[in-house]
Amino acid sequence: MTCIFCRIVKGEIPAEIVARSQDFVAFLDVQPLADGHVLVVPVAHQPRIEDLEPAQADTLFRAVTLLAGPVREAVDAAGTTIGINNGEATGQTIPHVHVHIVPRWQNDGAGSVHTIFPRKAYRDVKEIGTLIRAAVAEASSGIDVGRGAD
Repeated sequence: MTCIFCRIVKGEIPAEIVARSQDFVAFLDVQPLADGHVLVVPVAHQPRIEDLEPAQADTLFRAVTLLAGPVREAVDAAGTTIGINNGEATGQTIPHVHVHIVPRWQNDGAGSVHTIFPRKAYRDVKEIGTLIRAAVAEASSGIDVGRGAD
């Protein structure tokens, strides 16, 4: 297996593991953006978030929820930025779903999620909403896609 995260999960590569269950492993990033930068990965190899089974997604996000506070408290941070790069075009360099928990402090210079993107939204919001609702309706069952804004 060549996936570095799968090798960490199996114990083939050392990592500073901070939490583990049968479904996820959380460990410190070896190229941290800040002290306490943790990666949470599902044990099962899945390249993108949409490839996760519902139970896998549930477990992964429960783990992130449970870890965010302790990570912040351990390094005396003011908050955390939690993010996922989903696909190569987003900067995902390892094609195994992983969630970043990055501790943050006032005036740390990192900015918010809004600061990483230049504003390049040109299409009408209602048009985009209609397209997304149609795609959700086609891909999912049991999700109310709503009507959009009135």
